[in-house]
Amino acid sequence: MKKFFILSAIASLFGSLFSCSAGKTQEKESVERDSTFTSLVQPEWSRNAVIYEVNWRQMTTEGTVTALENQLPRLKDLGVDILWLMPVHPISELNRKGELGSYYAVQNYKDVNPELGSLDQFKAFVAKAHELGFKVIIDWVPNHTGCDNVWVKEHPEYYALNEEGKMFGPFDWTDTYKLDYSKPETRQAMTDAMLFWLKDVNIDGFRCDVAGEVPTDFWAEVRPKLDAAKEGGIFMLAEASKPELQKDGFNMGYNWPMKDLFRDIAATAGQYTFDDKTFPETHANAIDSLLAQQDKEYPRDSYLMNMVTNHDLNSWEGTEFKRFGNLTNAFAVLSYTLPGMPLIYTGQETGMDRAFEFFKKDTAPEFEPRNEYFTFYQKLNSLKHNQPALKAGVEGGEMVRYATESNDIYAFSRTVDEKTVLVIVNLGKDAADVKFVKESPVLDNLVNYFTGEVAEIPAKLAAGEYLVFVNK
Repeated sequence: MKKFFILSAIASLFGSLFSCSAGKTQEKESVERDSTFTSLVQPEWSRNAVIYEVNWRQMTTEGTVTALENQLPRLKDLGVDILWLMPVHPISELNRKGELGSYYAVQNYKDVNPELGSLDQFKAFVAKAHELGFKVIIDWVPNHTGCDNVWVKEHPEYYALNEEGKMFGPFDWTDTYKLDYSKPETRQAMTDAMLFWLKDVNIDGFRCDVAGEVPTDFWAEVRPKLDAAKEGGIFMLAEASKPELQKDGFNMGYNWPMKDLFRDIAATAGQYTFDDKTFPETHANAIDSLLAQQDKEYPRDSYLMNMVTNHDLNSWEGTEFKRFGNLTNAFAVLSYTLPGMPLIYTGQETGMDRAFEFFKKDTAPEFEPRNEYFTFYQKLNSLKHNQPALKAGVEGGEMVRYATESNDIYAFSRTVDEKTVLVIVNLGKDAADVKFVKESPVLDNLVNYFTGEVAEIPAKLAAGEYLVFVNK
């Protein structure tokens, strides 16, 4: 996470008066912050990376790994870097939900779902992806298994029991049984299963489902063993917003709070249409408080994953268009330019405005011909790759905020090596005047990233309008 700065009249007025004491405060803060660095070394390739979530069942008409392999050149053209595949394991049949069951009810941790293909075919897919320059991570379900997982009969001691002495599923996940991590043998078996995929299949890491439900000390314990299995280490994504997980276990966590904040801002602007829920009145300037809080709470150089959609949101909370309306593209721009790593979910690059079926086969998105959404995300991916200020972690540019009279206008810049990215968006209901309170951004040598025109800030921005300026 990066330190967050707000340019203000107060700081400008009193900065020189307190320069001596401020220097001491900064020195003290630096010591405190250094002590909260993540213990993990972030792979250099991850700094400017974009992650793509592969819903393999729904991505192609066939729903097979062979068909998925045919999509790799298109994804390469799109400009994504990390392929996160939803769980590839066989799905339990006992207490199965729907026709095909939930990906997250695993029957066997060391095999591949026959819908998808064989283990050898999956290995070939990973090899092809690597050949094209992708990293491959798979969705891992460590908190629970399917109700007829091979461990249920072979190793019932791995499982948690309720007051009646029976296995049980967490929450309302009736197709699963919860594992017991107080047992050393459970931890060893899970470690062994994860190592299988790193050593035998050559994947590059894991996205761990409900990672916060598994004891934090397990992740600290298992991470060195997993890193040792692959030259250069692995990449781990936690489905959680728990800072402690990113100290020793995970490179990146979910930015759920930012997702909720985006939704609240959109609802305030009258753009949330998924259901009749109400949300607190929230404006763009609320992003400041969340960034400051995250900067304080998270270990330095850990990442957060920004998103406008993913499989859970798409299936259960509405598409990005139903949650954000005409602000969707502006929020997508923020997901790329705020600190962290951006996510694209299957179909997002087509502008697909429908929810995928979760427990049965659905119609694949229409990827061809490529439309304006493909071009939009391709352009954002190039921005992420080529602007050092947008690197994730400590190597990215510090945020400098430019306050405006409108709480709905959000303007900031990030700079590294004299290369600047300046972003201005209107997240409000109506057009708003762009009037800076004190400091105004410097436009010298900047151009509009999307049009190539010389940088110019208009007097007004329409609702949902966004501007991105970069150096010529």
